[in-house]
Amino acid sequence: MAIDHDKIDEAVLALMWLTLHDGCRAWKSFDWAVTDRLYEKGFICDPANKTKSVVLTEEGLQKAEELFKALFTR
Repeated sequence: MAIDHDKIDEAVLALMWLTLHDGCRAWKSFDWAVTDRLYEKGFICDPANKTKSVVLTEEGLQKAEELFKALFTR
């Protein structure tokens, strides 16, 4: 089965928007490969640290909200 990693990345970014706190932080309880790809795409700051959350970039915040609305609202 061929996995579309871009679709997975979009779903995870949308779910990060669901867990936002402190304005731009989201829990990073997602697969490390996905968070690494989101970092490489410029949507989050470097996830390789000891904190339990990541900081979404301005672009990441906008994209996360857009994807959340597209994927999870009626």
